[in-house]
Amino acid sequence: MTFDGLKLGVTAHEVASLAQVSQSAVSRTFTPGASVSDATREKVLQAAKKLGYRPNALARSLITRRSHMIALVMSYLENQFYPLVIEKLSQKLQQQGYHLLMFISDEAESDGVLAEILQYQVDGIVMASTMLSPDMAKSCADFGVPVVFFNRVPDSTPAQNSIWAACSPANATSSVTSDNYEGGRMVAHLLLERRHKRIAFLAGLERSSTNVERERGFNDVLHAAGVTVYRREVGNYSAIGAKQATRAMFADKNPEARPDAVFVANDHMAIAAMDVLRMELGLRIPQDVSVVGFDDVPQAAWGSYLLTTVTQSVEDMVDATVELLSQQMLGDAVPKTGFAPPSKHIKVACKLVQRQSVRAMTV
Repeated sequence: MTFDGLKLGVTAHEVASLAQVSQSAVSRTFTPGASVSDATREKVLQAAKKLGYRPNALARSLITRRSHMIALVMSYLENQFYPLVIEKLSQKLQQQGYHLLMFISDEAESDGVLAEILQYQVDGIVMASTMLSPDMAKSCADFGVPVVFFNRVPDSTPAQNSIWAACSPANATSSVTSDNYEGGRMVAHLLLERRHKRIAFLAGLERSSTNVERERGFNDVLHAAGVTVYRREVGNYSAIGAKQATRAMFADKNPEARPDAVFVANDHMAIAAMDVLRMELGLRIPQDVSVVGFDDVPQAAWGSYLLTTVTQSVEDMVDATVELLSQQMLGDAVPKTGFAPPSKHIKVACKLVQRQSVRAMTV
């Protein structure tokens, strides 16, 4: 009995014999990204078809100790930004000969699901919209499984920083983000340029690096101009939270006491906020209030919203993520146990896209 082919009795050796090539040539033909000539590939594929041979990825992984699977861990899919990430990441990984294994975690910290993931012998892990503890990061490093945070960096609070610093293998975790700080700065410059006086901020998750950096860049520019955020509410990156926060932010019946501009920490919340502003409160966008988001999801360009927002380049972020994983999985060619790959932190440039949700320049 053999596990080399799914059809009993058909082995890679038989395919090689019929095709008159080496057994290693058969292996390379069915290994994505491996070097093999077109002529050899064609002979192998013809022989495999005639014999009914199919390569067994599980058997190959037992030999190579690589599963060619990448785990993607997410805590939610409500945000329209992340379906784009899944699509682009899956396509890019498939081009590199890898497949995506997706896990949904209900926890802000995904230690429970990661313990399960490690049982699948994945070659790498991408963490998106979720986090993991320093202890679990150390476990991943000890198993030689590189971790890349997508659109997140580890908790930046002083207490957590000291824990991560004390756990050196955990420092092997890498990250890819857009330049959230600069994005927040661009929004502040725009709203000041358009002569807004009562500028509000609708926050996402308080401790998430995306929210912290966007708000920090936004506030730095406002403070330099002698302006203080007029109102601040928290939407926790959810549509329901954003609607509740918008109602609270605009609860004052006096139009002159309401914000005249709102920077919302992502488009998902901005779209929900716009619905409340127009449909519940009867306000006009941008005549009564300007709204700016962050992400540039496809819905932001819809005629119903035409949302001014900050674009995160999904393509560039995905490319950087896959490149980091490839370097850490294959670059050093070391055994999987005890492997602590060096950490890297990449920021991808973002840009402001102006549509019709911000009022025009006044003379």
